[in-house]
Amino acid sequence: MTTQPPPYGGGPHPYGPPPPPPGAAPGFGPPPPPSAFAAQPPQQALEGPEFMAVDRHNSIVVDSAGVAFEDHGHSAEFPWHEIRSVHYKAGPNGKTLMMAVIHLDGRFYECVVDARSRDTLGRWFAELAAILGYYKPLA
Repeated sequence: MTTQPPPYGGGPHPYGPPPPPPGAAPGFGPPPPPSAFAAQPPQQALEGPEFMAVDRHNSIVVDSAGVAFEDHGHSAEFPWHEIRSVHYKAGPNGKTLMMAVIHLDGRFYECVVDARSRDTLGRWFAELAAILGYYKPLA
């Protein structure tokens, strides 16, 4: 005599999870072993120069991870391996840093940060030249 498989929906699936033990609430099981929640060692950040320009609404950060923009509460992060190039210039008023990140696929993203003075903007430009040369020497 040949055994027929149960009709669709008729019994436990042979490859599904085992049924819960008697008296256990469905969908809940024993707690995971403590090793599942063991603290992972912190990732060692690569050492290197950092740049940060911040105003009331926006910020630009350049560090070992890449470039990060924040624009009125919206943020975007660009790791170095996804960046084709980074460009920056002064805004029309002479006190604004305008930066663009060109993605490998050609898309570009911009962020604008107001400096307190033209001297601050000059310092930012000097820092950016050195830091971008460090991380993207061919950019």
